Amino acid sequence: MTSESLIKKYNVAAPRYTSYPTVPFWEPEQWTEPGWLDSVKRSYRESSEDGISLYIHLPFCESLCTFCGCTKRITKNHNVEGPYIAAVLKEWQMYCAELGSRPRIREIHLGGGTPTFFSPENLDKLMSGIVDNAEIVEGAEFSFEAHPANTTTEHLKVLYESGFRRLSLGIQDFDPVVQAIINRRQSIVQVAKVTWEAREIGFTSINYDLIYGLPLQKLSSIENTVAEVAKLRPDRIAFYSYAHVPWIKSGQRRFTEADLPDNEEKRELYELGRKLLLAEGYHDIGMDHFALESDSLYKASREHKLHRNFMGYTHQFTQLSIGLGVSAISDSWYAFAQNEKEVESYLQKVAAGHFPLIKGHLLSTEDMLIRRHILNIMCFGKTLINAHYPLFREFIDRLLPLQFDGLVEIDGETITVTPTGTAFLRNICMCFDQKLWDKKLESQLFSKAV
Repeated sequence: MTSESLIKKYNVAAPRYTSYPTVPFWEPEQWTEPGWLDSVKRSYRESSEDGISLYIHLPFCESLCTFCGCTKRITKNHNVEGPYIAAVLKEWQMYCAELGSRPRIREIHLGGGTPTFFSPENLDKLMSGIVDNAEIVEGAEFSFEAHPANTTTEHLKVLYESGFRRLSLGIQDFDPVVQAIINRRQSIVQVAKVTWEAREIGFTSINYDLIYGLPLQKLSSIENTVAEVAKLRPDRIAFYSYAHVPWIKSGQRRFTEADLPDNEEKRELYELGRKLLLAEGYHDIGMDHFALESDSLYKASREHKLHRNFMGYTHQFTQLSIGLGVSAISDSWYAFAQNEKEVESYLQKVAAGHFPLIKGHLLSTEDMLIRRHILNIMCFGKTLINAHYPLFREFIDRLLPLQFDGLVEIDGETITVTPTGTAFLRNICMCFDQKLWDKKLESQLFSKAV
């Protein structure tokens, strides 16, 4: 089957599989807050020596990037910073009280929104409040997302002194036409300045986010963007497919499907970008991610130590991940939980001394087995299914058409992703997604796979 035919066949709505079950298929009626906290304490007892992960969601942005699918609050009022940080620190103290000891932290990630919306002084206050109640594991990795247009030298210095060594810059595309329609403007000079300053200060890993499939994006946009990126030599690159979900994110209604590349054009954008990145010495780690050989993500992939969570791929596994802030998702390995999605509701619940949780999911034995298969496919390109497992035949029957199309190889109980199949990981994982097959969708929930 030709590449064009594969794209046409497999470009269906599909989850990104940063979790299993995916959020739309959680069963909140079987989940309770006390049960969630019990699962957190169980996971902590089992893995406290290894350390936990923290994800802190900082939702504020001064302007709306119309392509964005994240939870954010658009404002130019920086008086919101103090009360929000106070709430995050109180939420953290509530978790520490439940754990009953000073947690050992292995990983912290500041996401958004725009973390660099916050002043350096307030970011310092946030991090001081976090680490004052914890111990930091040797070799811990702290990372943050940054907007190149508002990240100052002081931001970099303060976060470096707080232990951060990795930052991620949202580039998307350097084409001014594309930047205008998605309302995301940063110049090559601004990106270069932040990159050089970060390296001079001591940051050891820099990631750039690039997106293909954006409105008005052309092959020349990708070619020129990758050429400029290659000059700055970030350690890793996330090359994402634009997720067009205007029924969920109203900001995307600024443009229409007519402004977007069609299926074949979008695939050409990806193939060109991938080809150029490989030519520059970057290695294809897995869905969306490329890294230099010196980067920890590449080393983890070679050593079969990759892990995937709500933030995407990571080079280390932590059993317990706690999310703080608006919309943040936590994972105890046995259960998931999500925070309030509105800033005001989040602040009110925390102020009243309540965990700001709105829903979650308790993983069944079946969920955990399927989760492992999906993680194996996403991280290692291979999984082994026990032939005596009740769903074995269903998995194989769903995978057989993909084997016929050259996306996977089935050898007894072993499923292996082919080189062609690496571009269709989401489709392959769907074959294992029992929740997706059991439930009937009333509306489209996910972006297209390609």
